[in-house]
Amino acid sequence: MFVLVGFLIVLGSILGGYAIVQGNFAILLQPAELLIIFGAGFGAFIASNSSFSLKLSAKGLGHMFGNGPSKAQYLEMLALLYGLFAKMQREGIISVEKDIEQPESSPLFQRYPSMAKDKAACFFIGDTLRVYLTTGNAGELDKLMGVDMSSMHDEETLPAHNIGRMAESMPGMGIVAAVLGVVITMGHIDAPPAELGHHIGAALIGTFLGILLCYGFIGPIGAKLETLAHERHLFFRAIREALAAAVRGSSPIVALEYGRRAIPLAFRPSFLEMEQKLKGS
Repeated sequence: MFVLVGFLIVLGSILGGYAIVQGNFAILLQPAELLIIFGAGFGAFIASNSSFSLKLSAKGLGHMFGNGPSKAQYLEMLALLYGLFAKMQREGIISVEKDIEQPESSPLFQRYPSMAKDKAACFFIGDTLRVYLTTGNAGELDKLMGVDMSSMHDEETLPAHNIGRMAESMPGMGIVAAVLGVVITMGHIDAPPAELGHHIGAALIGTFLGILLCYGFIGPIGAKLETLAHERHLFFRAIREALAAAVRGSSPIVALEYGRRAIPLAFRPSFLEMEQKLKGS
């Protein structure tokens, strides 16, 4: 939603300012320039990526209109972890084996739909507890979770970097289109001033479009994907802190408090809000 609002503001500001000085909107419609810029930019984008990074970029673009974890999702995550920790304390670590092996059929996971649908979070929680269940060794789990989070973060930021590089190429492709426009203009050098001015204006539109696409549209998309990746990293950091405390032997509520304190202030529930969520669950 914010992406569309931002794009509308960009277009409205530019076209509104252009209209105030009575600019000719017809000259802005240059399909050939758009074809050159978009086509060349997209071709360079494909040439600079592997099949793996192209798939990640396409997947990342699918999240362009989404948002990072909300306060409600953080609360649901805390409630799920509390359910696992309390069960481990009552019945032993072996009692959660079926829950972490098959979260899609676990009554505990299914009480928290947004977490149950989050496969990466389920794998992260399950793999960590599975190692502890198998080895009984909590010493290396925090580092292990750090490795996992680093790998996920690198993968999630790759689409943002790819889109960012494509954005950086747009001004250059705009110059290519402008140069070609100048070449065409030189072929009409003996034309009347009005016609010559039209050709020069059309050539300059290439530079304008390249810069606009870079800073007004494609660049912000890359920045949005990078922001989402960072917010996702913060979500997993809270899970990591809670899991690390639980396997160290902290009580369920203390382990949960480690996770709550790791949540960014903008989304961090108060202790009372967390308590009410746990009672409601």
